[in-house]
Amino acid sequence: MQLQFLGATGTVTGSKYLLTFKNKHILVDCGLFQGYKELRLRNWARLPFAPAEIDAVVLTHAHIDHSGYIPLLVKQGFKGSIYATKATCDLCSILLLDSGYLQEEDARLANRHGYSKHHPALPLYTVADVKESLKQFKAVDFSKRYTIVPEVEITWRRAGHILGASFVQVESAGKRLLFSGDIGRFNDPVMKAPEILLQTDYLVLESTYGNHLHDKTDPKDSIAAVVMETIQRGGIVLIPAFAVGRAQSILYYLAQLKEEKRIPDIPIYLDSPMAVDVTQLLRQYATTETHLSQDQCAIACKVASYVNSVEESKALDEPGPSKIIVSASGMMTGGRILHHLKALAPDARNTILMTGYQAGGTRGASLLEGQRQLKIHGETFTIKAQVKCLNSASAHADYADILQWLKHFERAPSKMFLVHGEPQAAAFLKAKIEKELGWHCEIPTYLQKVNLD
Repeated sequence: MQLQFLGATGTVTGSKYLLTFKNKHILVDCGLFQGYKELRLRNWARLPFAPAEIDAVVLTHAHIDHSGYIPLLVKQGFKGSIYATKATCDLCSILLLDSGYLQEEDARLANRHGYSKHHPALPLYTVADVKESLKQFKAVDFSKRYTIVPEVEITWRRAGHILGASFVQVESAGKRLLFSGDIGRFNDPVMKAPEILLQTDYLVLESTYGNHLHDKTDPKDSIAAVVMETIQRGGIVLIPAFAVGRAQSILYYLAQLKEEKRIPDIPIYLDSPMAVDVTQLLRQYATTETHLSQDQCAIACKVASYVNSVEESKALDEPGPSKIIVSASGMMTGGRILHHLKALAPDARNTILMTGYQAGGTRGASLLEGQRQLKIHGETFTIKAQVKCLNSASAHADYADILQWLKHFERAPSKMFLVHGEPQAAAFLKAKIEKELGWHCEIPTYLQKVNLD
């Protein structure tokens, strides 16, 4: 086997790994780069392989940094199948269509307001491109071996994190290679814990929170405090949230807080058509992939009013009584959250509650770094609202979770690669693993190739 790292090196975005077996090629994950401009430009660059030569694409899960390049890969000539768990297939049909819409919308706004250097500005891909790519998806079951190219068997194992998230296990010529994808947490209140695995010859391991321990504070306590403080100021709580996973967790916490009467019965709005669709999908997989009963899931789903039309979304920003708005995207890179941000951020009575990982170069990262001026749709806006961060609700394993998971392995992998993390996070996790387990780790570079003997 030969492994090439085509993304998620020195960054948490753009996950792509090319596996070559003699004359067969499998792409594990196919994500978009996000954040810094130099990373986003890679989405437009020519791939170091011909898409038509790829035999299959295998996905760990549906998040855009793992799946968002698929429509472009198909547009460029990929004809093979895209294999993913059933929930991942369902989520991709939602996320990718939304991504195509946002690509078109960003290009339209750039052309209208003239803030792009390209004339005309073009979308990376369109909704029509997405619809074509969705025809190539094939659903697989957890824990079942599949031979998708000769002499190569692939198994998907539960990874927690979000619906459908998987470890991808590849076996060929008596050797086993494991891709962690994004690992969930062992004590997540919503998602089931990641599956314990006992051995692998090679391991490609995420390091998103490799230098971080999650706050042990109950997320409900933090949310309740923010909501009550904001209400006392007569303000609005704006919650940027990932449409898949985080938005549903936030609704679950808010439902519990209302039921426990720890926050008043103020209006809650879920303003993201994609998040609405995912929230409804949660009911389908509640008992198989989460800790929630059907009743708990129903309560969480009903706590918010779902906002679909643009007119309804705009009306949320009008002055009035306190409310809570949950909207995507979680890093504020696009979507309806930007319009709410423009309207609500200049008012000091309001609160922006960050709830998830913020990749470098995103508006969310800028806010957490203390910047109080953001450029949105070509204009600069001053942020006067309170900015708070919920540090205890992550769906990613921290370094303690990762070490706990690794300690179940019966022996050290022959080779271990740390990916999907900023440089400091990967370096810290490498030192931790080498000190506590005595296992050697490598931190690969972009486009690096490794022979797995």
